[in-house]
Parts: sequence; structure tokens; C-alpha cells
Amino acid sequence: MSRGNILKFFLFIALISLFIFLFVHFDMYNFFKDRDRVTGFINSFGPLSVFVFIGIQILQVLFAPIPGEISGFIGGYLYGAAPGTLYSIIGLSIGSLLAFYLARWLGQPFVEKIAPPATIQKYDYFIEHKGLAVIFILFFIPGFPKDILSYIIGLSRLKASTFVIICALGRLTGTIMLSLSGSFARNGQNGALATIIVIGLVVTILTAWYHEKILSLLHGKKNG
Repeated sequence: MSRGNILKFFLFIALISLFIFLFVHFDMYNFFKDRDRVTGFINSFGPLSVFVFIGIQILQVLFAPIPGEISGFIGGYLYGAAPGTLYSIIGLSIGSLLAFYLARWLGQPFVEKIAPPATIQKYDYFIEHKGLAVIFILFFIPGFPKDILSYIIGLSRLKASTFVIICALGRLTGTIMLSLSGSFARNGQNGALATIIVIGLVVTILTAWYHEKILSLLHGKKNG
């Protein structure tokens, strides 16, 4: 192992150790699950709250225990549907790009600490052989591991600029729905909120139920 790789390895270990310490010490998992606590925390920064919210969206991509559904909802609740969607997409895109570069920098041994080798192998096939359209579909359909996909795609030959465009467009529909939910809740539009929640649940359940069938269909899709 070269000296540069040794330094990268120890830097990575130091960063991960620091994150684990902070995550456990400040009980961050339960913090991010509590919508009211997160909302109050973000609002406490006043005009800088937008940057804090974007930072939270970046973190929820990089670290799986942070639930993205809650943070996406909070964006719409705090800022409204359109601004919430914009801020979320910025944060999600930056977080995905960081995951992409971490994987490209540290290689497959690092990604295997995040995703099982079987998962990497399954999605790597789509990334390498099925073209950009299928990668977009994987980001577009709810229920697929988008954050893990960002790491796996970092191992591929895909250009970073192409990846971030596909990622942003693929995440857009789900992000809009979460932001709309938050906006409806903020404005007391309970009927609209209930409708979008039901739609989201139905789509999520169907995706989970037909997950493998969808993958089989995509497996047979010609390169795009």
C-alpha cells in the first residue's frame, strides 16, 4: 500500500470515528426521528436555516440512519412546496455527489462496508450494462436504495456530471411529494395531505411488493 493510500485510509478512519462518536454522544438518531426537534433546531438559525437544512439533507444521504422522508417533509413544512423541493434537491444532489466521490476515492472495500457484496453486484449489473435510462428509473421509483446506489455508481465509469443530473431528476418526483406533504401540513390542508400520504403509501407498498419483478423487467431492458 502506497504512502498516499495509507494517509487516505487513516483519514477515513478518523472521520468515521468522529462521526460515530458525535452520532452516539448526541443521540442523533432519535433527534432526526423527532420532527418537532429538527424543525425547532433548524428555525433557531434564523436566516441561515436554509443552509442548515441543506446540510441535513446532505447528511441523510451519506449516513443511512437519518430518515430522508422526515427531512423532506420538514423542507416543505418550513419553506413551502417549491422552495422546500429546491433546497432538498440541492442537499440531496450534493450528498449523492459526495457519496459518489467517496466510493471512487476509497474503492470497493469501502462500499462493501455500506452495502452487502450481493447488493453491489446486483445493482452494478444495471449500472454497467443497462444504460442511463435504467439508472434514472432506479432513482425515480420509490423503494430502491438511492443513497446506497450513489456509492455503488461511484465504482462505475459514469461521469460525475452525468450522475448528478440523473440523480437530481430521478429524485425530483419523490422530493416534490414530500415537500407538498409538509406544505399541506403547515397550511392545515388535511384533505390534500391525506390524499398525498395515501398515494405515497400505495406506491411504496406496490414497489416493495413487486421489487424483484421490477428488477427483472429492467434486467431485460436494452441499453439506452
